[in-house]
Amino acid sequence: MDNGGQAPPVPEKPGTEDESATAAEPPAPPAESPAPEKPAPPSLHADAEQVLAGYRWRYDPDTLREVVEGARIDELAEVRRQLTEKLDGMADNGPRARLLSLRAVVSRLLGDLDKALSDGKLALAHAEATGQLRRIAIAQARLAHVMQWRGEYEEADRLFTLANSTELPDRLRATMHHQAGKCAYDQGRFIEACTHFEKALELRKEEDPDLIEQTELTLDAVFRGAAEKGFGPYPRSRGELLRIPKPLTATLDEHTRRWGFTDDLGVFRIAPRFTDVQPFREGTAWVQRPGSRHWELINEVGDLLIDHTAGYRGVGGFSDGIAWVSRDGTTGWIAVDRSNKVLVSTGFDDVRPFRRGLAAVRRDGRWGAVDSTGKLVVPLRYDGFATALFDGRYIDGFSDDGLAVVALGPYKGVVERAGRMLVSPMHPAVVIHPVALLFATPAQRWGALDRRGRPLLEAEYASRAEVADQLERLLTDARPIL
Repeated sequence: MDNGGQAPPVPEKPGTEDESATAAEPPAPPAESPAPEKPAPPSLHADAEQVLAGYRWRYDPDTLREVVEGARIDELAEVRRQLTEKLDGMADNGPRARLLSLRAVVSRLLGDLDKALSDGKLALAHAEATGQLRRIAIAQARLAHVMQWRGEYEEADRLFTLANSTELPDRLRATMHHQAGKCAYDQGRFIEACTHFEKALELRKEEDPDLIEQTELTLDAVFRGAAEKGFGPYPRSRGELLRIPKPLTATLDEHTRRWGFTDDLGVFRIAPRFTDVQPFREGTAWVQRPGSRHWELINEVGDLLIDHTAGYRGVGGFSDGIAWVSRDGTTGWIAVDRSNKVLVSTGFDDVRPFRRGLAAVRRDGRWGAVDSTGKLVVPLRYDGFATALFDGRYIDGFSDDGLAVVALGPYKGVVERAGRMLVSPMHPAVVIHPVALLFATPAQRWGALDRRGRPLLEAEYASRAEVADQLERLLTDARPIL
């Protein structure tokens, strides 16, 4: 069953990517072990991913792809048949996403790339409908692997980059980096491939014999390729991989003392005619003309989208296609789209940018959250709405996985995106970890709750880093087949 993307979904079978954080990790296949001569046929009751994870794959030392031959072809065909049988009786988005993406994996291994592509795209659509970060990321990575085998590298690189969120468990991220490195290898981007392999090993922290063995195999291939063809282009940035155009830069013209916008070469693409500007966000920027105290909205060619007659004295950049605006510049914040259509008409005293469809808002000293229609999904009852992530970042509102840290007085708790309280505000500090919720006691001892707010580790650790180390030992998060 899906749960709105907030807590880990209830597993259908042990060993799948849908397991809770406390589940044991399925065994990962070593890099170079030969396939058994007579593999046992898969049990009709075995989970397909368990069957796949149990395989001891042999990898081609030049292509770095799994070698499928002999009896294994028939075995994989049977796995695909079982997945199809399961799909016939499945209606929920979450399980359908999982089964379809697994079938895409099997079809890819069998060389049926058209079926793999169809299943991979449909799986991603179902995963996105759940709103669950981990489920979406796995579907993206599996589809990316299909794209890689099809030679559609640009889209494969984009999907691997999208999938690899810093809010995912390190083991899953390490697997994604390893696969993205192999995709870079396919393209002759050997420096970029090495960067991914290095990151995969770094994320695993403690020794991982399987990953080390696979990395040794891939590095041997990289160095052979580099010796023959050179190391290839310099690694691309995240923006380049996601095909995000670099926005124009706000620039002050020293002669006119007016602001305009320049390209990478410093050439003005929008003439310097404004007394004040804000940076471009999502292809739009707010500007003020001489003699006006009101903001106007322009696009990247300078066309006017919202003029000064709207009367906005306070404006925020666009996020999720929505911007907060105020007519007095300090209160009464409402939300509009690029055409100045009002989406949230209730005036708030303070607001934060929309993030994945939700925004933190404050009125009469209390914080809550609204969706893009203005519906109050988290009641206005909290003193704070800033979410601390384990990687050191603080975000306004909800994490990518739909969790937010809220405050009542000096104490912190956790709510999920539908407004349900997971952890009552009773801890001096709470931090969102990829597989748990870390909390501190008044005595500054740290412990952990699971992603549903249930006790996991007693508060007996001196730092959150020690808790994370213990989680690494005890909570072997799943590393699914990609």
